[in-house]
Amino acid sequence: MEFTESAFTEKIEDFYHVSNLWTDEERDVQHMVRQFVDEHVKPYAGQWWQQGEFPPSLIPELGRLGVFGAHLPEVYGGSNVSPLVYGLMMQELERGDSGLRSFASVQGALAMYAIYRYGTEEQRRKYLPAMALGEMIGCFGLTEPDAGSDPSSMRTRAHQDREGYVISGAKRWITNGHIADVAIVWAKDDTGTVRGFIVPTQSQGFSSRPIKTKASMRMSATSELYLDAVRVGKEMILPQAQGLGAPLSCLTQARYGIVWGTIGAAMDALVECARYASSRTAFEHPIASKQLVQERIVDMQTRLLNMQLMARQLGILYQSDQLSYSQVSMAKRHNARAALEIARMARELLGGNGISTDYTAIRHMANLETVDTYEGTYEIHTLIVGRDLLGYSAF
Repeated sequence: MEFTESAFTEKIEDFYHVSNLWTDEERDVQHMVRQFVDEHVKPYAGQWWQQGEFPPSLIPELGRLGVFGAHLPEVYGGSNVSPLVYGLMMQELERGDSGLRSFASVQGALAMYAIYRYGTEEQRRKYLPAMALGEMIGCFGLTEPDAGSDPSSMRTRAHQDREGYVISGAKRWITNGHIADVAIVWAKDDTGTVRGFIVPTQSQGFSSRPIKTKASMRMSATSELYLDAVRVGKEMILPQAQGLGAPLSCLTQARYGIVWGTIGAAMDALVECARYASSRTAFEHPIASKQLVQERIVDMQTRLLNMQLMARQLGILYQSDQLSYSQVSMAKRHNARAALEIARMARELLGGNGISTDYTAIRHMANLETVDTYEGTYEIHTLIVGRDLLGYSAF
């Protein structure tokens, strides 16, 4: 049986016709972002990944596309799109590369959302419109060298004096850190309460360093931040952010985007793998005609479908104001791991070609090792969901 290339892609990407459930707006936005990724990202992503850099030329284009803080109100530069539309944006960005979706996710769902949710009206109007356009880049400084899964053990401190706050500490694994204009830094104040601060990266005592040793997320600008008695005025504190629940609520927003983004990476790896199996001949027949290959493709397809259905239902819960952070944890746990498994199987079916960045599988596979780990490991999300289901904390 032969299909046209577009029909083949559609069948692999949407075996259960989930797209029939989308509204015209949702389809239009998905198509718009997909076209951008197909034209401006996919042809070059392997090269950028090899070089270990995020291409700054994409930033204004992404701003014009409206993916930064798209879910925020228009008055602050957002597009006020629905959770489902936002999810489809993240899906299409990660079809290009996890680093691309991560850039947009940190900019919008972490840095911009923190200012929107916990900042003053003056802070919102000062920073968010410029960030929405990509004219100002933000990062989110929560994770530390010795505080990842347990952010309550952070060592960064913010001492208050008459003029404002003096912040000292270090942050690690910070996306956008060394290219950011402002950092949302989380630190404990003199009472031990976690507080959020808007810290211009040009502040005296602030420095950043790119992490160059990554074998994953190489198209992402990943950094270490150092704050050596960085002084900020009282107007730079996020006044509504008091306690660890504030940064964790921002992470819930970002994790929602990951749930959708991982679908894009898995989809891209599976389509490429299925197309390869249909054209690659071994022992005088396409390898797609072999039982073991078909079993593997069906296993991958089943995982992808589960990811799609879970993400859609999560979006419906979000839109109806029924979303809980533990539901997001379950979906992040499932989709990140399922996407990683799909990418691994795709890499195997590509054989020797699977280790070349001329194909997407090895790049997606390596990236998804990070996505499976960051913003809550598989194990941490297991315990979050387990606590909600059973009523006992196992931390």
